[in-house]
Amino acid sequence: MQRSELEHLIRAAGRIAGELELIVIGSQAILGQFPDAPPALLRSMECDLYPKRNPALADKVDGAIGEGSRFHEQFGYYAQGVGPGTATLPRGWQRRLVRVENANTGGYAGLCLEVHDLAISKYVAGREKDLEFTRELARHGMTGKENLLARLATTRLDAALARAVRGRIERDHPER
Repeated sequence: MQRSELEHLIRAAGRIAGELELIVIGSQAILGQFPDAPPALLRSMECDLYPKRNPALADKVDGAIGEGSRFHEQFGYYAQGVGPGTATLPRGWQRRLVRVENANTGGYAGLCLEVHDLAISKYVAGREKDLEFTRELARHGMTGKENLLARLATTRLDAALARAVRGRIERDHPER
């Protein structure tokens, strides 16, 4: 997915939901902070999002421009309507959102996770595709170990999962 495609999805989802602001929480949130992110981080053709004021409208968005929709068939990418609980995020993530709003978004705004918050959500999810994503973030110098560890410390996790996430961060950011 490219930045222009994210902007298109923000515009379409905003119109469908009748909401001016949408929270973008999936991997394509990277395009908020890094519009020209490396191709290895842009493999997904889906954008996980939900309307900020009324997250329940995510189902309406998913039904209209989600996977398998005419929109998806026409453009080759789609929005996945999700809920606020989809991602496990550090305390204060809302204050760090990166706003995507321009002529291409048609008066709607995508509020994208900041890269370290996004990375923590991926480390917590722990699926292979998520860990590949975090490795690429580290490889391209887009995340920093100290910042990640500080965010981890503010994330509500049980002790075993917190240790696992710390290990994943250490693996991606070895001492140099």
